[in-house]
Amino acid sequence: MGVELVEVVRSGFRECVHSGSVIVLDTEGEPTHALGEVHVPIFPRSTNKPMQAVALLRNGFDPVDDAELAIATASHFGETDHIDLVRRLLDRYGFDESALECPPDYPFEERARAEAMAGPPRPIFMNCSGKHAAMLATCAINGWPTTGYLEDKHPLQQAVIDTVVDLTGEPETDLGIDGCGLPIIPVSLVNLARAFAAMATADPGSPQRRVAEAIRANPRVISGTNGPDLLAMRATPELFCKIGADGVHAGALPDGRAFAYKIDDGHDRARMPLTLAILHRMGIEWTDEHAVLAATAVLGGGARVGVIRAIPGVIE
Repeated sequence: MGVELVEVVRSGFRECVHSGSVIVLDTEGEPTHALGEVHVPIFPRSTNKPMQAVALLRNGFDPVDDAELAIATASHFGETDHIDLVRRLLDRYGFDESALECPPDYPFEERARAEAMAGPPRPIFMNCSGKHAAMLATCAINGWPTTGYLEDKHPLQQAVIDTVVDLTGEPETDLGIDGCGLPIIPVSLVNLARAFAAMATADPGSPQRRVAEAIRANPRVISGTNGPDLLAMRATPELFCKIGADGVHAGALPDGRAFAYKIDDGHDRARMPLTLAILHRMGIEWTDEHAVLAATAVLGGGARVGVIRAIPGVIE
């Protein structure tokens, strides 16, 4: 388990604490801050998506613009602009929604979800559908089977596994199954942060750099209304980052400074205060927008009565 990182303070009373592990790297890839179990592999969950997109580019995926590349990395909220991008990808390569092998779901964003609830859950609404559409496109480009592409022995997944191992330097171990059904490789936080740094600093035009720049330019595409990645990158335009389920987040700046963390209990409310504390520790120029994001309100009777914040002094 990790160390205490984020606290919930209500009416001056410390009500809850979230523990976890954090790594912060300097421009040379060396740790400047390490808390908890940063060398123990975790499942990165959707923090894997930028690396998976690198694998697609290396194997012929040819998005028409950065938004289309971004949707291939997205944990999107199922809003209209997200679904339009997924449909655009499917249509161009001759697929319909039935080809998606991700599970059916409803949109994550509240208004989009309410509208979709008039019908059954659908695979295209699932937050990983952009990645799955891009994977289908890559299979079509290479003449690979477009059914069973979730299987770890499928040539697409073999290419993805090879790329993740290449970018992280983490030896392949027993695979897990992610929420969308795809294989997932355990990766330590230190190697996850180094992979993000490598993407942010890669040669211009390389697959790694293309993915980092597409995400940085399209933070809404990879998340959605008030999503953590959108808020963090809007406040810090030079940042490239990606959340993963169950309390994972990783990101990097153009000079190679990078971070990765895992919240032990996976609670989303710890995410934004911790990310902002890490960015402050990394030396970004602090603004009022950062300060607001770093201190999430705790409400009582509709009024602010406390705060969710990184524990003072822990990420200093």
